[in-house]
Amino acid sequence: MVQKAEIRLWSTNVESLNFVISQIKRIAEKAGIRMRGPIPLPTKRLVVPTLKLPHGEGSKKWEKWELRIHKRLIIIDADERVMRQIMRVRVPEDVYIEIRLR
Repeated sequence: MVQKAEIRLWSTNVESLNFVISQIKRIAEKAGIRMRGPIPLPTKRLVVPTLKLPHGEGSKKWEKWELRIHKRLIIIDADERVMRQIMRVRVPEDVYIEIRLR
């Protein structure tokens, strides 16, 4: 049985997330291994309501700031040579990556 690797990626910037995913896809296609994904996971929304100043004696005005965290999951066959190449992928600062073998 072939061991599988789950690569979980998350970021607030979709473009840099897709850039890393395309690099991983290219490595998997060159090596000819099976790959599932990228599977989009639910986007986490962090909403922070803040009071707009100055509001004086009138009604209170609120501003809402939102931060979206986009997540993707890729499942590939864990070949040692391919995993070494994936470890060498340049990952931008705002992209977080977690690799789990199962």
